[in-house]
Order: sequence, then C-alpha cells, then structure tokens
Amino acid sequence: MANKLYVGNLSYSTDEAELQGIFAQYGEVASVNIITDKMTGRARGFGFVEMATPEAAQAAIEATNGMELRGRQLRVNEAQEQNRTRSRPRGGNDSYGGGGGGYHRGERNDRY
Repeated sequence: MANKLYVGNLSYSTDEAELQGIFAQYGEVASVNIITDKMTGRARGFGFVEMATPEAAQAAIEATNGMELRGRQLRVNEAQEQNRTRSRPRGGNDSYGGGGGGYHRGERNDRY
C-alpha cells in the first residue's frame, strides 16, 4: 500500500492544519496538500495527505473514510498516480497539428 491518500468531499473552509490534526491521530503525517483553484485561490474540496508508513495510511483510511467533518462525509482512499506522459496534447492549434480543418484546406484542382 502506498502512503499517499486522497481526501475528498472536504468543506471549502477546511485548512491544512485541521486536516493534519485529524490524520495525525493515526500516525505520523509527512505532508498535507489541499488543492486550490488557480484563478481564485479557493479550495476545490479535495486534497492529499501523505502518511509516514503504509500501516499509518491504512489505519487512517479505515478511521476517516465516511467520517463527518464540518457537515460533510469524507471520502478517503489510496491516491492514484496521475499519468503525466500523454503521447500528444489534445485538440487546438499546437505543434502537433491538432484542430483546423474546414473549407479549402488545400489546393484541389478537380473542383475549379
């Protein structure tokens, strides 16, 4: 089991210190990161807690998944690795030639 946990359904007013205090009851907390919106800086309602050991992570999942915090039931499980190596970006005008199309894309002598 990995040590990094996903914590979802957080109240927007929950801060990292509060989250650390809750998870510290189940073992040493290595880091806490609540995800915020890039434009507004407001919390997005989820975050990640990294526990020092797999045993502490498992204990934290069992104790906090479904726990009520500020009127919301937490969803806590093992964090999944994000795949950051896409073969190419999607759509739009990029260096891979995505997007475009349309009428008269190139010379077509058979029409005129």
